[in-house]
Amino acid sequence: MNTALKLIGPVAALLALTGSAAPAQTPTNARFEAMAALATGKLREHGVPGAVVGIIDNGAISIRGVGVTNIEDPLPVTEHTVFPIASISKTFAATAMMRLVEQGKIELRAPVRKYLPDFRVRDEGVSRDVTIWHLLTHSAGWEGQVSAPDRGEETLRNFVSSITDLMQVAPPEAAWSYNNAGFSIAGRVIEAVTGMSVNRAMRELVFQPLGLEHAGTTAGDFITNRFAAGHATRDLIPTLIRPFSPATSVTAGGVGLCMADLLAYARFHLGDGTNARGERILARASIELLQTPQLPKQGTDDEIGIAWHLRRLGPIRTASHGGTLGGHILLLEIAPERNFAIAVLTNSSNGWRLVQDVERAALQSYLGATFAANQAIAHRGLVETLPAVQPLDAQPDPAPYVGRYRRPTNAVVVRREGTRLTVQDAPDNRAAGPEMPVAFYGPDRVVVTDGPDRGQSIEFVRDGAGRINWIRVVGRVAVREP
Repeated sequence: MNTALKLIGPVAALLALTGSAAPAQTPTNARFEAMAALATGKLREHGVPGAVVGIIDNGAISIRGVGVTNIEDPLPVTEHTVFPIASISKTFAATAMMRLVEQGKIELRAPVRKYLPDFRVRDEGVSRDVTIWHLLTHSAGWEGQVSAPDRGEETLRNFVSSITDLMQVAPPEAAWSYNNAGFSIAGRVIEAVTGMSVNRAMRELVFQPLGLEHAGTTAGDFITNRFAAGHATRDLIPTLIRPFSPATSVTAGGVGLCMADLLAYARFHLGDGTNARGERILARASIELLQTPQLPKQGTDDEIGIAWHLRRLGPIRTASHGGTLGGHILLLEIAPERNFAIAVLTNSSNGWRLVQDVERAALQSYLGATFAANQAIAHRGLVETLPAVQPLDAQPDPAPYVGRYRRPTNAVVVRREGTRLTVQDAPDNRAAGPEMPVAFYGPDRVVVTDGPDRGQSIEFVRDGAGRINWIRVVGRVAVREP
């Protein structure tokens, strides 16, 4: 079969295989069958090679793989197909951290320097005072899009020593900004207090206690399983991404596992801190703390917990984390009071569209969830469009928002076009992106009104004096230039 598929081309192979889903891995009902059918249809609509959907509903688990792992060597996606889960890994890092807190090895409010005495970024005051809590809530304020070059088991040690001139974009807690660097530093703290590599620490603190049989942190771990390769989708045509480049920072984005394991992990976070064998892994209070709001994400209606991104849909409270990495877009979301979880894993750069379509349909079908008009959702580790948005009839004066906002490697330029604004990303080393027309739909909140980013939210954030001082695009802030 594979030879014939290769002869007719990867796109035709994709269409041939996505017409039928893999067998259900657990008993399902009509409601879940509708979600599986929706996912199958969205594969075609958005040019996604493969996906897997998993739902926990009052303890009952349903999983369905649809599509293929790789358009050039297609195998059906199953419950045990391994996906790199990218930034969902941050919740695994926080789980490991809480175990170390309970063991007395880490204090959440202790300075990072208690565990890493040589830790330093550009701002000495921040270097001295920033805490573990800041790392785990994306609130340290330094630039977060900083990668860790692969140095094997020395990766995180070298990373921490390389960021001594890292730009402080905002004071801690002043302007919430998604921060991979903070979680890489957290990984180095885990190594320092355990005396283990982060790979071994994650196995011993999380994977093994929870019985996650297909979980790993290296390409060597992934390659021994059926693996979902990443694809770039353009004009609805997917192309295999070569080579596969796993995240070098385990705690920021380097975990990989299958849907069966991910739902076992979700079930643990829906529970009381015991594993499937009834063994105590965390205190119930620690599970609850991870899901407790720590900070608002200014300019949105969402909050951040300890790693978990928190959102309310009417009376329903959800904790979630998305992921984006090398042609994989993914989401895990739990609703603790409803004993409900949904996870959607895809192997396409366009997979965020499938993820949000299936997520929203499932939340509505299972929980009766609805988004309020102009509810300002915040970045959770994957791109999303606003679900129910209508620009204000009376647009505010655009003048206070116009300006140039700076991050280390790019600027965000906000211009006035008559009574409206445009927003443009202007990287330092490549051509500027397209100008995005935006309109206000709430105070300091704008939505992109046209182009490929239509429907996405951008937020302005004010300083303590009430002045517009930051702009947040795709979850990251840039600071206004004088």
